[in-house]
Amino acid sequence: MAIIILRTMIIYFALLITMRLLGKRQLGEMELSEFVVASLIADLASHPLQDVGIPMINGLIPIFTLFCCEVIISGLTLKSIRLRTLLFGKPSMLIIRGQICQREMKANRFTLDELMQELRTQGITDISKVEYAILETDGQLNVIPFPASQPATAAQLGVTVEDGGYPGIVINDGRVLEGNLKQLGLDKGWLREELEKGGHGEPEGIYLMTVNHHGQTYVARKEMG
Repeated sequence: MAIIILRTMIIYFALLITMRLLGKRQLGEMELSEFVVASLIADLASHPLQDVGIPMINGLIPIFTLFCCEVIISGLTLKSIRLRTLLFGKPSMLIIRGQICQREMKANRFTLDELMQELRTQGITDISKVEYAILETDGQLNVIPFPASQPATAAQLGVTVEDGGYPGIVINDGRVLEGNLKQLGLDKGWLREELEKGGHGEPEGIYLMTVNHHGQTYVARKEMG
C-alpha cells in the first residue's frame, strides 16, 4: 500500500511540474500538438499506477520526453510561421459581412447547428448583424458584430468614466495578505482603522476584502454556521 501511495505521489508531482513548465495556456485552449501531448501523458502516467511491476522510470522518461518535444516544437513555431501553419493550421472565416462561407464551413466540418450554438453563446441570434466570425486554430469561434450592433463605449457617448483601478485582495478567508497591502501602499494600521470604521470587527471574521488604488473597499463577512 505504501509503495502504491509513493508511486502515485511521484507521478502526480511529475505531471504537475510538467504541465506547469508547459505554461498556463495548456490549461485553457490547446493547439493540436498540445492536445496530443496531454492525451499521451495522461495515458503513460496511468501505466505505472495500475501495475506496480512496471519500473517507475518507465513512466517518467516518456513523460519528460514528450515535455521536451513540446518545448522544442513550441520554440520552432514561434520562429517559423510556415511551420506553425503546417502544424496548427490557420484561422478560418466562417462569416464575412453577414454571409456564411459555406466552403469554409465544409472544410472545417463545422455544422450550422454548431455555428448557431456558438453565436447564441455570445448573445447573437441574427447572422446578418455579424461582420466577421473567425474559427481560431484552437477551435474557439470569435464573433465580431458590425459597428452599429456593438455596445456603445463611454468614449463614443462622450462620457467621462472614473478609473477605479484594479482591486487587490487584502483579506482572504480571514487571512491578511500583507504583501498586497504593501503593494497598495497600505499597512495593518490602515486596515484596522478601515475595519473599525465599517464596524466589521477583526480580520478573522472577514471572508473577502478588496481595495483599489483609490482606497475604495469591498468587504464580505464570513457566514455564520
